[in-house]
Amino acid sequence: MNADYADERRYGERSKTSFFKGPLLLFYLRSICAICVHLRPAFDLKRYAQIGAEPASHAQKSRPLMSISRRSFVVSASTSLAVLAGAPRLVLPWRRRYALVIRGGTVFDGLGGPGIEADVAIDGGRVVAKRGEDVERTESQGRLEGAEPAVVSERARQRGAGQLGTMGSGNHFVEVQRVDEIFDPAAADAYGLQTGQVTVLVHSGSRGLGHQVCSDYVKTMDSVLARYGISLPDRQLSCAPASSPEGRAYLAAMAAAANFAWANRQEIANRVRRAVARVLGGEAESGTHQVYDVAHNVAKIEVHGGREVLVHRKGATRAFPAGSDEIPVAYSEVGQPVFIPGSMGTASYVLAGERGSMERSFGTTCHGAGRRLSRTAARKEVHGADLRRQLEQQGIVVRTASNKGLAEEAPFAYKDVEAVVGVVARAGLARRVARLVPIGVVKG
Repeated sequence: MNADYADERRYGERSKTSFFKGPLLLFYLRSICAICVHLRPAFDLKRYAQIGAEPASHAQKSRPLMSISRRSFVVSASTSLAVLAGAPRLVLPWRRRYALVIRGGTVFDGLGGPGIEADVAIDGGRVVAKRGEDVERTESQGRLEGAEPAVVSERARQRGAGQLGTMGSGNHFVEVQRVDEIFDPAAADAYGLQTGQVTVLVHSGSRGLGHQVCSDYVKTMDSVLARYGISLPDRQLSCAPASSPEGRAYLAAMAAAANFAWANRQEIANRVRRAVARVLGGEAESGTHQVYDVAHNVAKIEVHGGREVLVHRKGATRAFPAGSDEIPVAYSEVGQPVFIPGSMGTASYVLAGERGSMERSFGTTCHGAGRRLSRTAARKEVHGADLRRQLEQQGIVVRTASNKGLAEEAPFAYKDVEAVVGVVARAGLARRVARLVPIGVVKG
């Protein structure tokens, strides 16, 4: 199913880390000040970090208030990124009002009533998008066709209720980053990125709704394996023919979960803009532009080699090249933005899709560095409190609901992102555009 959208079990693949790994969204803010200089050589989050209220379920005495002495500020969500170029000092408060969104606490202001889930399941991100530009700069314009809310169980609906605009736990995150290096000036300019900008990368997906869709249809497909003469090497690889009643129902439910995920990230982006408006004013908010929202863990019908095929990207994202009809017009000359996150203590990369991906991988690349150690093995290597101190010594501020969860996501638990990106580039799947380094991380 779709991890972002419901863990694509239907096609015989199972998530090895989390049922709802989400796509990535990126957006940026253009300059709001004609005269801007770098007043400080680096982000001093230790000095400027202060704490505000936590959501009621994870109450603490404080949470970060980040004041950044840089010319530009960038915000990026799960599969999305945003950049803000502004006054010499930018202040971004993550107070309780916004914590509920970022930490998965509750609420979707005014849109949690009857019927909204069905609207989102059918029309995706465009239901909550405040700007047409955001829809344009989202994979498939934030809507997967063929969604049928009627084949989504009541339990899945219940689990998704109130979760629109929330991050979730596991490997989901919101990370404040800085653009450290530009490799492709033309593509970076098209994406609105420049050295010294701050970015926020958000990783979230279809939340409980997608997880339940996965669980429901694994059981359904388990029950019909014999009917279709399917013998599995692993019972977790449950599947059914795409043209079967079970296969068609799953694809319709998966599409609904995918659309929910796009709407979820869009609402997180909306709330980032609201925070910017509150702190920096309307001009800064109006200059905040989405770069891209790209999905991973989803099955989509596409044309490759002159044939219509069902491409299942599990733990992977699109990487379409320049000239593709499937990417925003603004990026037609440079290629689709591709995001490969590292870990809390390492860099993340923005890349651009290359033609080699169409020749070698159905227009696909990896969506992250990938785990090197299991969660259990990572916890045996380090205690969360010790890891927090280590990261803060590197100038990286961390906020998380539990030390246990933090230890599971330790940087050493992941592969070397530099090596992974190097392989992607040498294979001709995507080329480097920008390198982003972390300065603050919020884990669910």
